[in-house]
Amino acid sequence: MNDCSNVVNKDNNIVCEVELIDEKKVKAVRKKLPQDSLINELSETFKSLSDFTRLKILLSLAEDELCVCDIAALAGVSVSAISHQLRLLKNNRLVSHRKEGKMVYYSLDDEHINKIVNEATKHCKE
Repeated sequence: MNDCSNVVNKDNNIVCEVELIDEKKVKAVRKKLPQDSLINELSETFKSLSDFTRLKILLSLAEDELCVCDIAALAGVSVSAISHQLRLLKNNRLVSHRKEGKMVYYSLDDEHINKIVNEATKHCKE
């Protein structure tokens, strides 16, 4: 039973008029929440996704494996700037790389990243 009476205040925000916590629900949900360390990692992942250039890199890599020069051309920024962004994405396990001779090719780290990007794109198109 939800005893929280929702109202809209003068700033057009939804607030509880009567504050009554459903302890049973809170305990049940708390048990299902991931540990704070995982929530922090998720937060860092979403921060990485929130940057225009990094998101453009991920969208490009969702289409094909690319070298730094290709990514720079697609993003319209310098190779140096792309290298910096790729380092951040790699640190957050969003992209991986492989070497072929002197060339380094980047791709999405795994299918999960592709799904996240595709689902967010679908959501924004709706």
